[in-house]
Amino acid sequence: MSASNAVETKPSRDFLRAERAAKFILAKTKLRPRIGLVLGSGLGAFANELASATRIDYKKIPNFPQSTAIGHAGRMVIGKVANVPVAAMQGRVHFYEGYTPQQVIFPMRVMARMGVRAVLITNAAGGINRDFKQGCLVVLRDHMNLQGTNPLIGPNEDRFGVRFPDLTTVYWKPYQEAALQEGKRLKIEMAHGVYAALTGPSYETPAEIRYLRGIGADLVGMSTVWEVIAAAHLGIRVLGISCVTNMAAGILDQPITSEEVMETGERVKADFVALLRAVIPRMSENLA
Repeated sequence: MSASNAVETKPSRDFLRAERAAKFILAKTKLRPRIGLVLGSGLGAFANELASATRIDYKKIPNFPQSTAIGHAGRMVIGKVANVPVAAMQGRVHFYEGYTPQQVIFPMRVMARMGVRAVLITNAAGGINRDFKQGCLVVLRDHMNLQGTNPLIGPNEDRFGVRFPDLTTVYWKPYQEAALQEGKRLKIEMAHGVYAALTGPSYETPAEIRYLRGIGADLVGMSTVWEVIAAAHLGIRVLGISCVTNMAAGILDQPITSEEVMETGERVKADFVALLRAVIPRMSENLA
């Protein structure tokens, strides 16, 4: 079939919904962010640091999924970090909350339609690598999708991206290097690692942690990976940073609690804020 005879397909429902949500958000602010932030459990306080901020509850954004997890405020904050416009998700949604994979990645698609070309995705994670300490910030170099499915399954929407996105360099190496350099400069305890995503909501067993360590995982959590896959599909560069809020099951002789996760997030807040303030301007230097 020649190009002149090609039939233009109609936008999918997912595309139209993402477009509508993006337009709704942009209508509330004059800022046009090119960098997005996803702030995980206990880490959402950074959004309160943004200048010239506009705050929008998820429940007000058309078709936007609402956070139910502890430590997730559930709002979009558009503001500036060192004069760089950003769109910050103060909390996310998870598969274990009952959302579909497509609903979990919907906010990433919305940010793409807003013009975001790079994202900094954070999470609270359990430390598997015995060299990590509670409170350590870990720059992700790779991940393992162990959540049993892929959020891109189904008909492909070419307006979002190609059918088979490559994940080889989705965690963009210049961003990793910038984060590690800034962490060293700020004298923040930093590490580099591989994140494994499971469904939750139960924490892992000691046997599962031994298995994950055996296959090369340094951290474990219940988020992030599907968002990163969606970002790759959308052509968005990713920097991933985990906060080791607890050591994984079996490493310490004590139970794991959500209170521990929140307490650690609060304890590292100053370092986390300082790191993000230093890294975000560097991310903005060479956006496509």
